[in-house]
Amino acid sequence: MKIFQCGHCNHPLFFENNKCENCGHISGYRDLDRQMLTFDPFNSSLLSDREKIEYKYCKNKEHGVCNWLVVNDYSQDYCRACQLNRTIPNLSDKKNFQKWQNLEVAKHRLIYQLQKIGLDLPSKMTNEEGLCFDFIAKNNDPKIMTGHSNGVITILLREADSALREQIRKEMQEPYRTLIGHLRHEVGHYFWERLIFREQNVLPEFRVIFGNEEENYSDALQNYYKNSTPEDWRDAYISKYATSHPWEDWAETWAHYLHIMDMVETAHFFGLEVNSKQISEKMKITSTYDPYTVKDFKTIVQTCVPLSFAVNSINRAMGIPDVYPFVITPTVVKKMNFIHELLLPKRKH
Repeated sequence: MKIFQCGHCNHPLFFENNKCENCGHISGYRDLDRQMLTFDPFNSSLLSDREKIEYKYCKNKEHGVCNWLVVNDYSQDYCRACQLNRTIPNLSDKKNFQKWQNLEVAKHRLIYQLQKIGLDLPSKMTNEEGLCFDFIAKNNDPKIMTGHSNGVITILLREADSALREQIRKEMQEPYRTLIGHLRHEVGHYFWERLIFREQNVLPEFRVIFGNEEENYSDALQNYYKNSTPEDWRDAYISKYATSHPWEDWAETWAHYLHIMDMVETAHFFGLEVNSKQISEKMKITSTYDPYTVKDFKTIVQTCVPLSFAVNSINRAMGIPDVYPFVITPTVVKKMNFIHELLLPKRKH
């Protein structure tokens, strides 16, 4: 993600900030052009420091889960990210509230990225072809699970419990399990239907790269959970779960494509470089470009690999698990490149 700055004192701001820690000016995010705006806290209205345009916060600001702005005369009370919420947990339960906050942080970062790519995000509440989120708290129905169905992304609130999520990660023998990972994976299923299934000229190429999705999905999952994954799965897949079915291979690869793009974008805006005398020339990089402007995905991978090696090394120095505990093989690069080229025409920069 890009670096944001206070419009009053130029102090750096995080994406979730609603106040500048340096000068005290109020801050909020404008998604139309991905800018962080700031406002004099002593004004009676939100008049932006730089443009002198009046705004209002998304209604979910009152719950402390959103800092996005809409123009003052906008007919909607909610921002474009919060308009996608169909179900939120009962907020009278304090245990639910913190988990919902964590989910909203991850969801807003997801929407930022999808908007930057240039993807349309209509709300399912107003468009049957659209997208929406159900954040479900207590679940007594075993049929309700974290997943995607016809534009509805369901996330069980327990996934926002870090201790429980870590327990599930270990039980499932997963190297990585996060809220942003869940959201990126599930939205991948939504965009498979929009970008692949409905584009018959794209579907044949998808099947060559990922396999035939007409294979029975239920049987494939049962087979995955009953039988061990081949030892050489890393040669062609980004994760074990990706081996279960072409739909899951796509969703896992899509999620990791978004992981990599976000990682390299963040490195770019921080001006990070890996240039140690102790490593080979292939592992030396300077993050001089925004990956969303690059056509050749191999260039992005050439930055991502040394970068992930460096940040993983820092984590290990602190006794923390790797930030990115995955190996990107040539076959996986080919799959990600398919996604990258598919999305290039969507770019609006």
